[in-house]
Amino acid sequence: MGFWLISADTLAGGRFVVSALAETTACLKLLDKAEAAHPGERAWLDAHLGAYRRRLADDPITAQLVDAALGRTTKWNADFLTPPHPGVGSPGFHEEVAVIRRTEPERAHADLEVSLGRPLPAELRRPDVAERVAGLLEWIWTEAVEPTWERRRRVIEADAVARVGQLSQGGWAAALDDMRPGMRWLGDGRLQVNLADYPPRDIAGAQLLFIPVTPRTGRWVAWQEPVNDRYVIVYPCSGPLVWADETSVPEGLERLLGVARAGVLVLLATPLSTTQLVALTGQRLGSVGRHLKVLHDARLIDRRRAGRSVLYYRTATGNALVDAQTRP
Repeated sequence: MGFWLISADTLAGGRFVVSALAETTACLKLLDKAEAAHPGERAWLDAHLGAYRRRLADDPITAQLVDAALGRTTKWNADFLTPPHPGVGSPGFHEEVAVIRRTEPERAHADLEVSLGRPLPAELRRPDVAERVAGLLEWIWTEAVEPTWERRRRVIEADAVARVGQLSQGGWAAALDDMRPGMRWLGDGRLQVNLADYPPRDIAGAQLLFIPVTPRTGRWVAWQEPVNDRYVIVYPCSGPLVWADETSVPEGLERLLGVARAGVLVLLATPLSTTQLVALTGQRLGSVGRHLKVLHDARLIDRRRAGRSVLYYRTATGNALVDAQTRP
């Protein structure tokens, strides 16, 4: 199996970051796979898959590069496709993708041979390999990710909040074990990152970053070469949080409770904290708090403590009210 040896200081310094590039790369993987994990992904694929396939049909060289870079046979991404987050600040998409664009041709060719699992075909041994990949990612960002980036960011931030809550309740083992398939804390400073038969990597003293993304295809690791001082784990957001953000609010419920308050009630089909609700709705903390008080006083929601967090959820009455508005 593939596992990392992690010191206490590295684990203690681990943190969650947001990456527009990681989100876009996960969307590239989703377009390539063309298999939806839930209706929200299905709707997104229906909206963008046709244009993506037409773009690659018009540019067969880039289509071959995608096939090589995603490592369909080796299950290994070309390293230059997934550079690690800089670890400081909040770089925008174009700042992040510029790292890919600056990749030297020789290094891009070497990475592609690893991900392809065989010598690179002559037609792909070109000086503009990194430019073509960066250009495709820019197109996906502009056409299919940026228009919904604020919604996606809210889901990502809510997932990070949920992981921090798990960390406060059960330590890093609880926060890591269900982060992505094949990943779990083994004890004795060992973190299993996948089920592959790779030699262990000693990352003691390195910076450890966790990057949530909304597509279920967002599952990879990356590290900074050649110094190996920054390691990244990209993982898909928790299913309930992704579903919660895609849940529509019935019109009748909006008229009864108001748009914002009705939205909070609908989201609470899944127990959520105030901080998560702020991240998902984009509303201010004070506004969310007032909505929760009104809903709680009306006995439409209840609350319970989970570690240091207070989770809110719909009561039977709240469920009945929402269900009555969603029946055909």
